[in-house]
Amino acid sequence: MKGAPLRRLLSLLTVPLAAMVLAALAVLSVGASSAHAATDLSTVAAALRESPVYVDPAASDLLPSSDAEALADKIEDADEPIFVAVLPADQPTENLFRNLRTETGVTGLYAIRLGDRFDAQADSSVLSNQAVANLVSAAQGAGDPKAQLNDFVDDALRSNPGGTAPSSWSGGGDDEGVDAGALAAAGAVVVAGGVGAYTMVRRSRRKKEEERREALARLAVVVDEDITAFGEELDRLDFHPAEAGADDAMRADYERALDAYEKAKSLMVAATRPEEVRAVTQTLEDGRFSLTQLAARRERRPLPERRAPCFFDPRHGPSVTDVPWTPGAGAAREVPVCAADQARLADGQDPMIREVETASGGRRPYWDAGPAYGPWAGGYYGGGLLPGLLVGTMLGSMMATPSYAAMYGSGYGDFGAASGYEGGDVSGADFNTDDFSGGFGGGDYGGGGDFGGGGDFGGF
Repeated sequence: MKGAPLRRLLSLLTVPLAAMVLAALAVLSVGASSAHAATDLSTVAAALRESPVYVDPAASDLLPSSDAEALADKIEDADEPIFVAVLPADQPTENLFRNLRTETGVTGLYAIRLGDRFDAQADSSVLSNQAVANLVSAAQGAGDPKAQLNDFVDDALRSNPGGTAPSSWSGGGDDEGVDAGALAAAGAVVVAGGVGAYTMVRRSRRKKEEERREALARLAVVVDEDITAFGEELDRLDFHPAEAGADDAMRADYERALDAYEKAKSLMVAATRPEEVRAVTQTLEDGRFSLTQLAARRERRPLPERRAPCFFDPRHGPSVTDVPWTPGAGAAREVPVCAADQARLADGQDPMIREVETASGGRRPYWDAGPAYGPWAGGYYGGGLLPGLLVGTMLGSMMATPSYAAMYGSGYGDFGAASGYEGGDVSGADFNTDDFSGGFGGGDYGGGGDFGGGGDFGGF
């Protein structure tokens, strides 16, 4: 981060000079002083890899350098992959977003002010197409470009875009070839501001890490309860591998259960992030199923089918059936339940619900206790089953946001943006081109206008 303001200031010093030289050459060669050569998108992309805001020299009247700096600082401080380009009105629009995304090579949300028009597109792992369309529509009512771009960025940040800013904004890069005099002139101006911006970004990232640590600490309490409960089940089992009637299949079940117990403890000790808890609860569930198989073998019953644990509390063990259930004011859904909770519900009683501590204090059902419990539930119920179980709950709603995977891990099923993306990744040209299809939005920002094109976006 410390080098980003310096590079932006240097670009303000060097890019306009280069543009003046090119413009002068153009005048000499064609004799048309009013002509403007389209900016090479590789130039725009190179600038965006170093800073989130690029203003073309020919469009500097739309967003002065001081306003561009302030907007860039806002994005960098938020540590989100948002890119803003301000280009002249005559910049060619065909495949503009797609080509800029390819040249930049970084997954994110891209916004372009083109003369008096504005549009945006994004990788769907950062924001959904509909979310981007809504952001663009809301920005239409803003007045001047400064207000419009700031409103757009503010709204985008409130939308919790997926991931973090690219690491290239945090410093590095190659300053070779930069004039020493320009460095000396710019250095005194940017040092204080650079240190301050760097400190703010570090503070933002430390805050996220602190939130992860706090989430892991809350999860540790719940998982330790689960591990203890499983250990008590093993103690109550009263099985010895050498007992009369024990066979190799029983001994294998018992060994798998013991291994799961030890593995779960080791995984929890080694966990450093909330998403790593998922492996712990998945291991515990594997162990409980082994115990269920062992019990069936000892009692000479048919082996049970593999079913999800009881939805109300995984410590109840594998479910025996699915029953309709409605959480508060939410929609009804089928949930897997153990025999004991099935009987309670049939008698009109409340099930025995697992309650956990919340960040604000007090105990709540785990599906209403906050986002940190997603990895815990994901290990028990798997990606395919979990969305249906949690629809309409607080946890389900949180897991459906684009930012969830970046904070608490991924792979929980069809929760939209919670697909594994952490944001800010340098992906080059390897991205879904459908996310950046179509033509520039024109006056209606989504209708295609004179630059229409199809695709999910009515924009560029």
